[in-house]
This record gives sequence, C-alpha cells and structure tokens, in this order.
Amino acid sequence: MISANNVTYRVGKKALFEDVNIKFTEGNCYGIIGANGAGKSTFLKILSGELETTNGDIAITPGQRMSVLEQDHFKYDDKVVMDTVISGNQRLYDIMKEKDAIYAKPDFSDEDGVKVASLEAEFAEMNGWEAESDAATLLNGLGIPTEQHYSTMSELNGSEKVKVLLARALFGNPDILLLDEPTNHLDLDAITWLEEFLINFENIVIVVSHDRYFLNKVCTQTADIDYGKIQLFAGNYDFWYESSQLLIKQMKEANKKKEEKIKELQEFISRFSANASKSKQATSRKRALEKIELDEIKPSSRKYPYVDFRPEREIGNEVLTVDGISKTVDGVKVLDNISFTLGHDDKVAFVGGCELAKTTLFKILAGELEPDEGTYKWGVTTSQAYFPKDNTKEFDCDLTITDWLMGYSPVKDVTYVRGFLGRMLFPGDDGVKKVRILSGGEKVRCLLSKMMISGANCLIFDEPTNHLDMESITSLNNGVIKFPGVVLFACHDHQFVQTSANRIMELLPDGSMIDKITTYDEYLEADENARKRTIYTAQIEEEEVED
Repeated sequence: MISANNVTYRVGKKALFEDVNIKFTEGNCYGIIGANGAGKSTFLKILSGELETTNGDIAITPGQRMSVLEQDHFKYDDKVVMDTVISGNQRLYDIMKEKDAIYAKPDFSDEDGVKVASLEAEFAEMNGWEAESDAATLLNGLGIPTEQHYSTMSELNGSEKVKVLLARALFGNPDILLLDEPTNHLDLDAITWLEEFLINFENIVIVVSHDRYFLNKVCTQTADIDYGKIQLFAGNYDFWYESSQLLIKQMKEANKKKEEKIKELQEFISRFSANASKSKQATSRKRALEKIELDEIKPSSRKYPYVDFRPEREIGNEVLTVDGISKTVDGVKVLDNISFTLGHDDKVAFVGGCELAKTTLFKILAGELEPDEGTYKWGVTTSQAYFPKDNTKEFDCDLTITDWLMGYSPVKDVTYVRGFLGRMLFPGDDGVKKVRILSGGEKVRCLLSKMMISGANCLIFDEPTNHLDMESITSLNNGVIKFPGVVLFACHDHQFVQTSANRIMELLPDGSMIDKITTYDEYLEADENARKRTIYTAQIEEEEVED
C-alpha cells in the first residue's frame, strides 16, 4: 500500500496540492487525470520521493519495492539493453554484478566462496536465473527484437529507448508501479501488449495518461486532480466522466430546489414579519432560511480548445493517386511499391510498427521529400495542410505567436488571427509570447491553428496527439470527425483512430502495405482471427506429422 497523508505541495506562494489524503491499494490500477498544469506528473514525483512535500508525508508498506518509468531517454546510453532492463530491480542487478566480479578474481579465496554462496542463495530466492528470459519476454512483447537485446542503448532510436525504459519499469514484478505517460511514442501493437500486461498485473499501478481508450481499458479507479484536490472515483475514465457529470447535475438540481425554498421563505418573511399574529411563523422561517446553504459548484479547471477545420473549397472526386512509390532511408527500404487511390470521403489511419515508414510517406505526400521511385498526384480541387511529427524547424525563429500565425494567414489582420489563437487557448497577452519558448502542447495548438486558418480540404497528421492534454485530444478528435474533407493520419490514440478513420492502411516491416475499408476495431479483430487461424492450422499440421 502507498498513501498520501495531508500532503501539501507549494510552488512559491501557490499551493499545487493542499491537504491531500488518498490511499492506493493492491490489485488496483489508478488513472491520474486532470488538466494540463493540474499537477499529475508532480504528484507522481511526490509519490516516488523525487519531490519533497511542503507538508504531510507519503507512507509505503515496509519492504515493498517501487518502480518508476524513467523520463530521461539518454540516461542509460552507455549500458547494454538487457542490463538496462534488469537494473529495474536494482538489488538483483547489484547481486549479478557482484557475483561476476568475485568469480572473475584470479585469487579466489575461501572468504570469497562464503560471500558468493550467500549471494547465490539470495539470487536464487529472487528468481535471478530467470532474469534474462523475463527481461527478453518484456522486450519482445514491446517490439524490441532479440537481436537488439545485447546492443547498447545509444544504438537505439527514440521510440526503441522508450520501450526499453518501459520494460525496465515493468521488470521484476514491483509492488508499486508508477507510470507517467507510458503510451507516448509507443506503436499501437506495443500499447495493446501493455494494456494486457497491466490488466493481469496484481500489484499497485498508478498511471498518468492522455490516452482515453488506454485508461478505460486498464484502470479500476480514477483519481481526478482539480483545484488542488484529488477526488477518487471507482471505475475507469468513462465511469469518472459520467459520475462527475451526474454529480454536478445533482448538485445543480439540489441548488435549484434550495433556491426555490429560499425564495418562498423570503416572500413569507417579507409579507408577515410586521404582522403580530404571524411573527412567530416569520421568525421560524428566518431560522430555516439561515440553515439553507447552497452547494458550491466550482467550474472545472479543464479548458477545451475549439478545433474546427473549415475547407474553403469543396473537394472533387479526384483526390490523390499514389503509384508505385518506393523509398530507402539509411539503407533500409521503408516504402516498397506503395500504390493507392483516395476518394473524397476517405479518412485514412496509417498503422503499423514502422514509424519511419509513415513519416516518410507523409513527407513525400506533403512535398517535403522525393520518392526514389513512383509518383503521386493530388487532384486539382485539393489543397493540403500538413502536421509534421518533428516541428523543430517550424518554431526555430524569434517571432511572437501572433506574427508567426500571421505569416500563414490569408487575411492579414491581427484581430482575425487573434480570433484563431483565442479559440486555441492563447488569449490576450499570450499572443506576444515567442514561439521558440513554447511548450510541446502549445506548439501543437499553434500548428493546429495554422492548419485551420489555411482552409485546406485535405489534412495530413503525423502523430498530432503527442504533447496534448486529454481535453485538447478530445477537441481535435471531434474536429477531425466532423471535418468534411479528406484526412490521412498516424496516431497512437486508439479511440482517436477508431472514431475518426473509415479506412486502415498498415505499413508492413518489408515496406509493403495492407489497405482495408473498415474501422480500426474491425481491422484488429480480423487480424486477431487470422492469427488464431494460422496458429490452429500449424497445430493441426504438427499433429498430422506426429501421426
């Protein structure tokens, strides 16, 4: 068990949390939710001991081991992947290294023998002999192939490092598992694997995530951070949302009845307070009036941007034709003879484990990269807006937000531009902030403003939900759903893909592609059924060989 007892945490004079009391118990997965800046990540750091509380304390059941998902992707660059994962259980890792050092001594003494025997006993008790196979199972499940298990971390790309750090956190069956945005930079296959792992995990999980589907899938409890308080709800994210809305509705209805009663009492008192025969009744009603207290209903600190893509021109029947596109990047053929045609109603989700393949294809279609072979042609009625995965170049300047967006606006009017920025949660003075210093989420909202102001009828998104809070993801999701044009996108948010796409294109490791007109859930179900048929056929063939 881990609990926060009367915890207060201040940043300067501002209290981020005040008098928080909450208990996390074994067998539950807790989703920590709240608006950007509410303190979700800060609260995890307080639980882990990385940050000291201003008041109050964190209590952990003695002897329980806590594991935390590391956020520094370069911290273990000098380590081997396998060692990085096993060091998630630091005591076990230290025993392994100490044993190896003793066995490697040229002058092995009797004292060394006694010491190593003690270490071997503790090592066996901690299931040390299964450590490498357990670590390999985690790595393979997350999509790190066996041939990379003994590479150094510095040889891996960013998304691969994230997977190794996640495997490190999961390793060794920790008693308490703290995960801050574990699905960031994971492909959909890895997220699905992680969901199943956490569903079957029997200890305490406390997770911060902006992925609504993920929270619904794994969480048994939801802890909502709002106005410096943490309120615990039984159930997943959807249950929290329904419960919180019901609670507000009930409070409003109760207040309405109280207001009606107050009005009734006030009218009686006003009419009869000067009447001697009614004075006792008036006095009685005054006392009743003083006892009525309206419930305080604070507006939530959550803020939703207004995402609305309005194309200037209706799209025609000819949208996009891709014919035999191939591309090799760093000696690897990521696209191999890719061909497809888009219609004016298509909203296509590109899925698959090869992130580079999706990004490369989008760059080609956006005109930022030339294919090695093949061609593509946009229809004459189309106009495109592109959201890049890496937006570093977009903001490598000293412009203010207003001036930056003005450069892309067809209407060169400050009031017009600030209207877009206000809808995207950049009110008033925020418009004079330099784009270079913006946070990840702010930069994403700027890019979405740029796409909205363009009036394009074909939108290309490469991982647009990265860095966004749940409210912004919901707004973007709704904006894409109601957009009357064509959309091509890659996204790790399951709910976003399921609700937005009517066509799925999976880019395979060999550079080829599967193209299906279907929803994402239907695609996954068909893929799972095909996998089961393959396994069943293999088992039948094996039995026939044995007979």
